[in-house]
Amino acid sequence: MVAKEEEFTGNLKQQLVKLFDASLKLTVPDEPSVKPLVVVGKFEDYQCNNAMGLWSKVKGKGTQFTRPLAVAEALVTNLPTCDMVESCSVAQPGYVNVSIENMLINGIETWAPTLSVKRAVVDFSSPNIAKKMHVGHLRSTIIGDTIARMLEYSNVEVLRRNHVGDWGTQFGMLIENLFEKFPDSNSAMETAIEDIQSLYKPSKTKFDADLDFKRKAQQAVVRLQGGDPVYHKTWQKLCEISRADYAEIYQRLRVELEEKGESFYKPYIANMIEELNSKGLVEESDGARVMFIKDFKNPCMLVKSDGGFTYDTTDLAALWYRLNEEKAEWIIYVTDAGQQEHFDRFFKAARQVGWLPDNDETYPRVSHVKFGVVKGEDGKRFRNRDREIVPLADLLDEAKTRSKAALIERAKEKEWTPEELDQTAEAIGYGAVKYADLMNNISTDYKFSYDKMLNEKGNTAVYLLYAHARICSIIKKSGKDIDELKKTGKLALDHANERALGLHLLQFAETVEEACTKLLPHILCEYLYDLSEHYTKFYSNCQVNGSAEETSRLLLCEATAIVMRKCFHLLGITPVYMI
Repeated sequence: MVAKEEEFTGNLKQQLVKLFDASLKLTVPDEPSVKPLVVVGKFEDYQCNNAMGLWSKVKGKGTQFTRPLAVAEALVTNLPTCDMVESCSVAQPGYVNVSIENMLINGIETWAPTLSVKRAVVDFSSPNIAKKMHVGHLRSTIIGDTIARMLEYSNVEVLRRNHVGDWGTQFGMLIENLFEKFPDSNSAMETAIEDIQSLYKPSKTKFDADLDFKRKAQQAVVRLQGGDPVYHKTWQKLCEISRADYAEIYQRLRVELEEKGESFYKPYIANMIEELNSKGLVEESDGARVMFIKDFKNPCMLVKSDGGFTYDTTDLAALWYRLNEEKAEWIIYVTDAGQQEHFDRFFKAARQVGWLPDNDETYPRVSHVKFGVVKGEDGKRFRNRDREIVPLADLLDEAKTRSKAALIERAKEKEWTPEELDQTAEAIGYGAVKYADLMNNISTDYKFSYDKMLNEKGNTAVYLLYAHARICSIIKKSGKDIDELKKTGKLALDHANERALGLHLLQFAETVEEACTKLLPHILCEYLYDLSEHYTKFYSNCQVNGSAEETSRLLLCEATAIVMRKCFHLLGITPVYMI
């Protein structure tokens, strides 16, 4: 009996596992627990390594097989037919080598992995309203965006959430300072609010130095959270101005987010606390209502002694909402590593309540993606010449300016239109900033250097974008209609460098799956850089235009460009097509 023909869907390795799983069930029906061992091949594209282990299991049990090679031959015989499998051969001592047919020509962009999760929340960026976005917000914003993009590509419904801090102490400081400065003039107050950044520093200084003002500011937060209409009106105005600033940054970075800040969850707080109380988890402590967490010294502060709420309160209410209203199966928080203790305690609290399973692998699940600090080249926190934290808008401006200067210098004879130059400088400058961050393991600190990230040699976005543009130029210079070649041409990977490049392309989807499941964007960056290196070796040793293999090699160039563009998209980088 031979298994039925299988239709190709999803990534290659995933599909091969399915094929060999079907073959194993037919070959050794009495060993149902055996899992397919499919790896990148030693001799061809992929290989299945089950034969030797199966032989040790079945020998001496009255089996029909006399040696591992016979097991391998049976696995080949029972393998379901599939368009993607060109041929199978058996080699000593029992490897099953699988050669992949030319799926490079069509459908690379459809090789999305299939994850077990259907809906996820990615909580990222999340600046505090009333403060400018600075370099410290860079990592959460672009790491979160890439994780969201990878999950979306994997056919997961992603709820991109901007859990802005719009309800905290900073509003008490700002509002109380405004009320003291303009007790009788709403128009003067509204004019002052427009320059929100000039208000923050003096308000913070006064809060730290004046105990009476500090007490008033804290009470102002309680009144705001309690719904006082006067405080609420001023708060709304402050939020509107901050949102306009943030929207500009998100537009430049091409990041999409839906804001559901701390204040959004206010209607759910009372019922959430009541649920905890009904389970005997809420206790009184010095006038506050708290929840003690096993193995943690400090409890979750649910309601402060003055009646105000805390991060613990809104985080728990948000989690309840995401699980019960948004029906999320996986909730991913992207913040700096300094918040690890908060999330460890918060997740433990959710398990204690019974909202989450006890282990980290069962859905619904939560994950904290914690990242390191952005440092300057001196090894200290990245700051400007005035030793102040660098506003994110200034950082992006500088990257674009340097990129534009480099483009003008690099192509003095090229006549750029102002629009072409501006768009290309922006794509390269912003792409360089993103890639320099994402290429690092997110848990580590990294040094921010314009010179390194904008270098056109080495593992940089500039090098990768130039490589993509060169591929597009090669295809264009051929004068061939690449879409027509896809329909009529045949891809042959006869040269060793062709085959190495082809195999690397085939591993794209499983790389995305690994980066998704591990929540590590640098895995995709490593893949992209390795892809460019494979292409360079191929192009150095295999003539494309004018060769006897021109059609096949043009198709391989196009396949490489398609995968590069998909990588750029997942990393939030805009490709360039000419330099």
